[in-house]
Amino acid sequence: MSIETATEPGFGNVQRQMRSLMDQMKKNFFNFCPSETWEPSVNLYEIENAYVVCVDLAGVDKDKIDVVVADGRLQLRGTRAVPAPSDLEAALTPGAGPGQGPKVRIHVMEIDHGPFCREVDVPENVDKERISATHRNGLLWIELPKSS
Repeated sequence: MSIETATEPGFGNVQRQMRSLMDQMKKNFFNFCPSETWEPSVNLYEIENAYVVCVDLAGVDKDKIDVVVADGRLQLRGTRAVPAPSDLEAALTPGAGPGQGPKVRIHVMEIDHGPFCREVDVPENVDKERISATHRNGLLWIELPKSS
């Protein structure tokens, strides 16, 4: 299998970044995704008969993921719990009072947790009736078949 990376003209990256900033401003204005959410990373592939979206959702229970296709957009929502070793989960559970579990001192916390939201534009030639999703090894794979 050969992989082709899309190339952009000279200022394509700057244009993409500006478009992303404008999209983010619109999202906050229209409140599609509340500002207190984090956005999982995605890859978007195109093969002969479909588009394939890969979403990095490591540590997210598949039952906590909602996938909606509406108004030309694929919207992913859900929640990821704070990742912690099993013996620390009680101490990191909201509402756990003093003396209810081990004392925890967090030195670094870079892994996003809590509610997430991510939107991806859906091409017009997608057969919305045949969209499928699979959750494997912390990645959500969404296949968007092309219309015949």
